[in-house]
Amino acid sequence: MKNCVHLIPYKVLEHLETVNEVPRGVDIIQAPKIWDKTKGKGVTIAVLDTGCDINHPDLRDRIIGGRNFTSDDKGNPDIYLDYNGHGTHVSGTIAAIENETGVTGVAPQANLLILKVLSKNGSGQYDWIIKAIHYAIQQKVDLISMSLGGPNDVKELHDAIKLAIKENILVVCAAGNEGDGKDSTDERGYPGSYNEVISVGAVDFDRNSSPFTNSNDQIDLVAPGEKITSTYLNGKYATLSGTSMATPHVSGALALIKNLSTAAFARKLTEAELYAQLIKLTVPLGFSAKLEGNGLLYLTLTEHVKNVFQEEIKNKLAEV
Repeated sequence: MKNCVHLIPYKVLEHLETVNEVPRGVDIIQAPKIWDKTKGKGVTIAVLDTGCDINHPDLRDRIIGGRNFTSDDKGNPDIYLDYNGHGTHVSGTIAAIENETGVTGVAPQANLLILKVLSKNGSGQYDWIIKAIHYAIQQKVDLISMSLGGPNDVKELHDAIKLAIKENILVVCAAGNEGDGKDSTDERGYPGSYNEVISVGAVDFDRNSSPFTNSNDQIDLVAPGEKITSTYLNGKYATLSGTSMATPHVSGALALIKNLSTAAFARKLTEAELYAQLIKLTVPLGFSAKLEGNGLLYLTLTEHVKNVFQEEIKNKLAEV
């Protein structure tokens, strides 16, 4: 199969030597407010991306293994280092540890399985991704997170995702950054446009729809995707924008939701049931469903909070 899978375009806004913060995106979705109940312990997330800086101080204790499916390092399956930075950034948003320095991820005690499916230039083959999905299924992961995409609807890729869903593995994908800000035009990329995946669009810190986020009828929800600070190469940090950055917020949140739901129901929930729990924790922002799906992820959503958001939407519409 052709080399036509790639990183969903993203923008590097700033490189940082050191930081010490809970990133704003993590805070906006309210993750810190439920860390007293769970931090994602025991949940394993397969990150299909450009690899990872496995020695990064914020990540090394969360990585439980990995595999290289690309041609980098002469195709050595045991070397899944990141030479691009994208995969390291995504991994940090999901599960960077609390260590009183650097950044903290949404689920700081979740496990990361690093599956390198994109080479140093950010491109890859469909075969690599398909093999990685099958490997993730064999490893019995709980979630698969993919901030990548291509223009083609490939049956073998779709079938692999369907198999993962059948095995009760949640699959979270970036919606894509080819948007024009209009809900009247559809922009589609795959695997983000498959109905079976959880497709994530982006908003900024003021909860405005990001102008680059894809619009289509398969968007499930939105999360912060602009000016996101996270882990980067050589133990450092960077601030990036894109639906690639929104996606790991949802992947990390699902690790928290999975633990909370298992405790509440005294059993493991199915993939469909966990999806339902996720959607219950979204609040509409007043944009078209083609842009925001069910709305913004908000982990501490209550009726009062819903009413506050609805009042804000009314005021915003009145100003227009």
